[in-house]
Amino acid sequence: MSAGVSPSRDDEAKPSLGVLVAISTISPLAMQIYLPSLAGMMVVFSATAGEIQLTMSAFFIAVALSQLIWGPLSDQFGRRPVVIAGMVLFVLGSILCLMATTIQALIAARVIQAAGGCAGIVLGRAIIRDLHEPMRAASMIGYLAMGMAVMPTIAPAIGGLLDEFYGWQGGFVLMLIFGVGVLVASIYWLPETHHKLSSVGAKHILRAYTTLLREPLYWSYSLTAAFSALTYFAYLGGAPFISSELLSLSAAEMGFYFMFVALGYIAGNYLSGRFAQRVGMYPMILSGTLIGVLSVLLIAGFAHYGVLTAPSLFLPMFLLGLGNGVCLPSALSGAVSVRPELTGAASGLTASLQVGTGAVAGSLVAWLYTDSMFAGTPWGMVLIMGIGIVLSLGAVITIRLQMSSRALLPAE
Repeated sequence: MSAGVSPSRDDEAKPSLGVLVAISTISPLAMQIYLPSLAGMMVVFSATAGEIQLTMSAFFIAVALSQLIWGPLSDQFGRRPVVIAGMVLFVLGSILCLMATTIQALIAARVIQAAGGCAGIVLGRAIIRDLHEPMRAASMIGYLAMGMAVMPTIAPAIGGLLDEFYGWQGGFVLMLIFGVGVLVASIYWLPETHHKLSSVGAKHILRAYTTLLREPLYWSYSLTAAFSALTYFAYLGGAPFISSELLSLSAAEMGFYFMFVALGYIAGNYLSGRFAQRVGMYPMILSGTLIGVLSVLLIAGFAHYGVLTAPSLFLPMFLLGLGNGVCLPSALSGAVSVRPELTGAASGLTASLQVGTGAVAGSLVAWLYTDSMFAGTPWGMVLIMGIGIVLSLGAVITIRLQMSSRALLPAE
């Protein structure tokens, strides 16, 4: 290249999709792999069910809050050093989990682990947006999410096998090994993609989020993603109770049926990867949301007519996963594209909204199933899912209105 000629985007070093999947998958792995060990951990740590549940709840809270920090930091210091810092923190948290001798120490270690691991979720999307224009980014995020979806699908099964042979620490050992591997990959094979660094302090972070909060189009995209997550987590909060108590499914049978949801999400991500760039982001978002509406209507219909069975519960969930897989990559790409100079902050805030609304929905459905007028019925889950998908559809409609008002909607 001649002197004085700046490299184009196509000429810049680009991370492989495999590295991006690795940094984005590490947090979902840590969320899921130890679930089969929870009962055994109650005995080991002499803990109550509530205390053990805090190892998951605290994890979600740490993810939601930490994502607000990693994004703006990457806008200042670059994506690569922030990813590396996050992976170092994840490895440290994993070591502390293995060393924990009390439930309080384990909860604290899980917070550290969550705070570090979630950097990969935020910055994987930001890196893709650094490299690609919005519609191409939507396709790439679809492929990235498809890779991410594989780990939560198989993680509980792997965790169960490790627990059987090595006890509760088996899953955490694998997390540590995987964390070290991802850290090494980040150091050696993750080039920097964000070269327009900006100065970021507390005031700058606040200013970045204030700017985003004043962008109606950003809110339309991000709330579409958040309410879609609310619908999905409402299902996750209710389906285990319904499956075990109303449908009398065994743990093995539940594991089999839960795979259908993940397979639907993987299929939706694949469709996003193939078609988002060709048909545009808005048609993908609208189509995915309408598929979600259909899935909720089917579950409500089966429940109303008293014919809710394992297939009639989980096959509509396949459609919900499919709809999320079609909708979310384009919604996320849109959210981080409204203000390109704030890509990291936008990615962090959107991810935080997803996790926050999802965690609230899951807890609310669990409460409705046990301590409300809907106790012992599927209607608490159906109600929250219905609210989530209606709100998501409303947010989708505002995307069209906002884009039309800005004259950004391409002619179709």
